[in-house]
Amino acid sequence: MPKRIVNEEDALNQAIRMIAPGTPLREAISMILQAGTGAVICMGDVNRLARLSEGGVELDAEMRPQLLYELCKMDGAIILDEAGKRIRYANRFLKPNTRIPSDETGTRHRVSQRIAVQAKCTVITVSQRRASVTIYCHGRKYAVRTVQALVNKVTQAMHTLERYIHALQSELAELTIRELAGWSTLADACRVLQRREMAERIYRREVLPLIDELGDEGRMVRLQVVEMRKPVEDALLVVRDYVKDRTEEQAQDRLRALSETEVLGQGNISQILGYGSTTRPQETLVIPRGYRVLGMLGGRFPDTIIRNLVDRFGNLQEILGATREQLVEVEGVGDVIAERILNGLDLLKKQYLVDSRR
Repeated sequence: MPKRIVNEEDALNQAIRMIAPGTPLREAISMILQAGTGAVICMGDVNRLARLSEGGVELDAEMRPQLLYELCKMDGAIILDEAGKRIRYANRFLKPNTRIPSDETGTRHRVSQRIAVQAKCTVITVSQRRASVTIYCHGRKYAVRTVQALVNKVTQAMHTLERYIHALQSELAELTIRELAGWSTLADACRVLQRREMAERIYRREVLPLIDELGDEGRMVRLQVVEMRKPVEDALLVVRDYVKDRTEEQAQDRLRALSETEVLGQGNISQILGYGSTTRPQETLVIPRGYRVLGMLGGRFPDTIIRNLVDRFGNLQEILGATREQLVEVEGVGDVIAERILNGLDLLKKQYLVDSRR
């Protein structure tokens, strides 16, 4: 069952994914382009589309690329169900309201744009003359790009994302040094969350839509991005370390809701973390709970052990000062794990605090 459409933007994104490389619809479109023919393929409420068209052949056949290609050799439009899984009509004559404004000059594209607006559906139009594909989705229009054009675009977007993530890594390293030394401020945490939010927005608005549009051709790019985004995921633990008076999820939702201008204000982020509007982030010393630093230890301890450590000691400085005997008292921590925790924290302090003096 297709994802429920919330708005035109969601509908267009879903339509783009449905004709991405590797999908049955894209295979049929490729065959149409190679044959040098055109097509109008409508997807939406079948009853509504039927009322806005006439003639042709009524079908109820599974949508297969070869069948769709053969049916598109006829002049009329093809009507599919909303999910694009079944062919309901072929060689259909569309009758949209001609009063609906259209900026298209070609007959096929003008009709497609109007029917998409009137029927609130998706229309994929393949131009015979220009050998191009256009999506009309409700009131939106989108020219489908070639795979090579998409690869070039996503490469540029990934370079931008990489720069943002590099800046985030620098802020994370600085925060780690200050946390281990015991003099981290609220401003340090806010800077990390600012960088994290900026990088996440570049990913979701610029990179992810391009990867979705690449479909099967974007598999390797997707794997690269997953690896690249690890610091972005790790930075979420900063919220868990510092938030108070509200849940971690509530704070994350409020961060996502910030505008582009609001996210640049440290005061806005400090308020989301639960600190008052009169708080001065630069002058406010804060002690993290320790979730992020414990997660950095080699061996990646289970979440339950990290949670038990934080529950038992309360914050990172208490954990750093704990003895082996005190660690063993924590549920799930035996002699071996206690030794690994002590060695890991000692190694982390040497790595970061020594590096910071160079």
